[in-house]
Amino acid sequence: MTVILPENYHIHSILEANRVTCIRREDAVRQDIRPMRIGVMHALPVDENFEANILHPFGLSIIQVEPVWIKLRSYPDKLEGDHLQELYVSYEEAIKDEPLDGLIVNGASIEQIPFESVNDWDEICEILLDSKMKCPSTLGIGWGALALAYLEGIEKSEYSQRHFGVYPVENIYPFHEITGELDNSFWCPQNRLAGIEDQILERAAEEKRINLLAHGQESGYVIFETQDHRFVMHTGHPEYNVLKLIEEAKRSQTSEKIHSRSNFDPEKPVNRWQGHRNSFFTQWLKYCYTNVSLSP
Repeated sequence: MTVILPENYHIHSILEANRVTCIRREDAVRQDIRPMRIGVMHALPVDENFEANILHPFGLSIIQVEPVWIKLRSYPDKLEGDHLQELYVSYEEAIKDEPLDGLIVNGASIEQIPFESVNDWDEICEILLDSKMKCPSTLGIGWGALALAYLEGIEKSEYSQRHFGVYPVENIYPFHEITGELDNSFWCPQNRLAGIEDQILERAAEEKRINLLAHGQESGYVIFETQDHRFVMHTGHPEYNVLKLIEEAKRSQTSEKIHSRSNFDPEKPVNRWQGHRNSFFTQWLKYCYTNVSLSP
């Protein structure tokens, strides 16, 4: 439907070329529709590519969405670029006047760093635990999924080679509010140096700590959640577009060994996962919207 952004947001034209309608907050107020305020937090300083990638599926939802970009204390005092100065606020500022209706946490290539050694880990924990109490859902993507799992006592395992490519995944919980509208089988990009072993997640599920939602033979459990549905974890990167995956392939190739590049050729790229991206984020936003609407 519509994404609410500042008037001079630097990628308006790119978003609108991809069928995403952008309006100013002043115009949204006149429409008298309360938008969903979705927080987006990075464990490392700003990734502008992620902004565009996440805004695309936001804009395809029928729900009006206002992204709230959250910075951590490790971010430089003066972020480069006018739009960064305007957009990024602390978590305290983000929730000062209005609550968040959902939160997304994403990370960069820090999977092999112990969580306690990640910049501002204590602040990240405070934010995520506060969000778990106050938001209908907190969504972890990639490293963010591993961080949410760690807060639930589920340890990651480091890989000697990067798990990279586009992998087939099976929907194992087709009646769930989020995964229920996903295909029985779908494709999803993976790009990580760590993960969680199947047996560890299966044990957690047997102990009624988590629900397992989607699994791939090569990628393991890709989507899972806490029993109270407050934390949703997606170890893949459904938000990636083709250009982002090409960029990551080239960057990884020069810095480290890649375990595989399954089903993706940077020279002849094919997007196999766009349907999954659109359905997943649409259903997650709908889940947040429904649970906000049901709150007293």
